Amino acid sequence: MRSTRHGSAAPSGGDNATMQQFMETMRTLQEAVAASRVDQGRFQVDLAASQANNEDLRRTNEELRRSLQQEGERAVDERTPPIPPRARPMPFSQEITDGVLPATSMGPKVTFTGVEDLEAHLTTFHIQMMLTGGSNVMYCKLFMSTLAGTTLEWFISLPDGHITTFDQFATLFR
Repeated sequence: MRSTRHGSAAPSGGDNATMQQFMETMRTLQEAVAASRVDQGRFQVDLAASQANNEDLRRTNEELRRSLQQEGERAVDERTPPIPPRARPMPFSQEITDGVLPATSMGPKVTFTGVEDLEAHLTTFHIQMMLTGGSNVMYCKLFMSTLAGTTLEWFISLPDGHITTFDQFATLFR
């Protein structure tokens, strides 16, 4: 450094270059800080938008969950409770109704809708049942399983407890 007239030191040529480099570095740092603040502002906006979007999704999810829960509750409410078997009309006597068919019993492979010959149907049923054997309960229940259409409607329309034997059932059927 060299001395000026007033006794203060003036920067030399090398010091001047260092000062310019320092100023350039400062300017670059200031620009980087300004750019960083702009980026930080963008990040804050993006973060706020993301949080708002997450909140919207949470609300939508909650609404869907409530809607599904209400729909499920409505479906449960709208289901009709099953009718207990005894509440349905049953033309068979209590003894026949309560009788249990063996698990191995196979019903006849014939169906009667009211159009077919009823005597032929009874004969076919008797032949198939003679091959398998069975009780009065088995005859009544398996014969009932051969009825369809209008004949099934006829059977259901009979008074509760009316049928006590298969012979009576066959006579009514005729």
